[in-house]
Amino acid sequence: MTTTATADRPVRTREAARADLLAVFRIEKASFAQPWPYRAFERFLGEPGFLVADTDEVVGYVLADVTPNGGRQVGHVKDIAVAPAFRGRGVGATLLGRAIDVVRDRRASSVRLEVRESNEPAIALYRRFGFVHRSTSSGYYADGEDALVLVRELDG
Repeated sequence: MTTTATADRPVRTREAARADLLAVFRIEKASFAQPWPYRAFERFLGEPGFLVADTDEVVGYVLADVTPNGGRQVGHVKDIAVAPAFRGRGVGATLLGRAIDVVRDRRASSVRLEVRESNEPAIALYRRFGFVHRSTSSGYYADGEDALVLVRELDG
């Protein structure tokens, strides 16, 4: 478990539990024009890379996993979001850092993610964590916007 401070309450990270799913889904809907369905989150329960940040309520989440690719284990941050009222307080950075730790612990040699080309705050966060632009997926999102594919190599 990791903690970080927000204005007056500590935020801790932990594995997601079934009781967290409604809050996770609400944050997803508040964060994305094309949110994942509730059932998508249910499928990842119990996975080490499905983490939530909470105070007395869930204020953010990250979902990351590891898959084999060409003889290597590759981490993938599939989804990350912070409740609007808690943005800009380090919650997203804490979640991203924990997700990177999880995929590293599962022997991933790199971690990748996709981000909307227009999402400058998220891109800035990812760059602070050492992610670099590897490629662009044209029309990746349902509205036609491109996604930047960002990758970070992980050291041992």
